Amino acid sequence: MVSPESSTSEGAARASGPERVKAWARTMQRDILALYLAVRDPRVPWYVKALAAATAAYALSPIDLVPDFIPVLGYLDDALILPAAIALTVRLIPDDVMGELREEAAVRLAGQRPHSRAGAVGVIALWLGLCSLLVWLLWFR
Repeated sequence: MVSPESSTSEGAARASGPERVKAWARTMQRDILALYLAVRDPRVPWYVKALAAATAAYALSPIDLVPDFIPVLGYLDDALILPAAIALTVRLIPDDVMGELREEAAVRLAGQRPHSRAGAVGVIALWLGLCSLLVWLLWFR
């Protein structure tokens, strides 16, 4: 005979897969905005602000460093590199400050999602530099 507690936990376990991914995505979105806010917080050290600015700019940029149409590598930055950068930066921010920034980010996310034009400009400049280097190596060598 199955107890009501075990059937409830089994149902929760079955529903937890997609719900877990959605919750993780919401947490990442909130933390990205919190990092964006950390750049302007005077309690955050300058080197953490620099890392937070780079991470938030890349996360909010509409352009990926590695385009998604490239097999495997295209999603590598979205699946591994960006979450690792977010986790590292969040660990460097003091817990009490990060708690406040997460609360403010949650309130702001109820409105509109921010976009970083500076991040987009940085990624475009990087791509143009890499393309220029490739042309120079192939054409002039």
